[in-house]
Amino acid sequence: MTYPRLLNTLRKARNLIGVATLSTATATTASAAGPKMDDIQTLKTRLCIIGSGPAAHTAAIYAARAELKPILFEGWMANDIAPGGQLTTTSEVENFPGFPDGIGGIELTDKFRSQCVRFGAEIFTETVNKVDFSKTPFEIFTDSKTVIADSIIVATGAVAKRLQFPGSVEFWNRGISACAVCDGAAPIFRNKPLVVIGGGDSAMEEATFLTKYGSKVYIIHRRDEFRASKIMQNRALTNPKIEVLWNSVVVEAYGEKVLGGLKVKNMVTGEVSDLNASGLFFAIGHEPATKFLDGQLELDGEGYVVTKPGTTHTSVKGVFAAGDVQDKKYRQAITAAGTGCMAALDAEHYLQSIDAQEDKEAARIISSRLLSSNI
Repeated sequence: MTYPRLLNTLRKARNLIGVATLSTATATTASAAGPKMDDIQTLKTRLCIIGSGPAAHTAAIYAARAELKPILFEGWMANDIAPGGQLTTTSEVENFPGFPDGIGGIELTDKFRSQCVRFGAEIFTETVNKVDFSKTPFEIFTDSKTVIADSIIVATGAVAKRLQFPGSVEFWNRGISACAVCDGAAPIFRNKPLVVIGGGDSAMEEATFLTKYGSKVYIIHRRDEFRASKIMQNRALTNPKIEVLWNSVVVEAYGEKVLGGLKVKNMVTGEVSDLNASGLFFAIGHEPATKFLDGQLELDGEGYVVTKPGTTHTSVKGVFAAGDVQDKKYRQAITAAGTGCMAALDAEHYLQSIDAQEDKEAARIISSRLLSSNI
């Protein structure tokens, strides 16, 4: 066999390993007390994507079009949210390009998913509960599958923190939201009194943003001072449309079909009063979905995945992060989609680099064998 044919044979063999393949292995119990797991499926792929929002699906679309045959785990009620991520909790999306009349959050995520499938991404509605990034290829585990992957994109998002009180669930998406930038311009909030709960920079920013649409904006804070930066506090406190209710908490939300008002308790006096409000926005922070990583990627102080500036590269070579799991500033569907694109391109370039290294090593081995045979 000639040198080029030998090299091509090795390359084809390697690529066959990279294509998503399915095998079955019987797993034994780890201990007598452990659960029995039969017929664990083992899959191999060049790229595994963990997540189900715009970042994950955009990454899958780009990767599938690049013929990487990605596997995507969209989760099953991961972090108590349906596959599709936070968009599934939004009734109407009006700021995503291409939908001048707006589109339902669930409908939009369904379109993302259909586009992924069209280009060949393989999607599993299972939640990843463990990963092993200590060696390559990497390993990803769900309750029924083990995936061996050359590269990973983590796009598991972040969940907005909510407060629980009577009416908080009933009026969710009917006057109660966790994203003023996403929902604040909706018709139901225009020229109506609005409320923001929180005391950090996000609360100040969202309250200021809402003054463009609401007739008045109340900031309800449980303490007598904000933790927000001075500049953000000044912007809010000097805005004539913003009023602060200090030492206060919301104890109930009420209305008919949509939110109509709140019961607010003063923590100092104990007095409960009614506040007319057509919108309530939680601005008490987000929790990134990174617990399953078990510390195997570098995280910042708030639990977000740290990426190299201008890229989606994480602290582990070959593992990339996209979307809200690494973005605590913008947290928009369109910015998540953008980083999903970046992650797919970064992963593709990484895979090309390891392919080139393997080709070089294969060429070295073949050259060495040819020299030996000539001797």
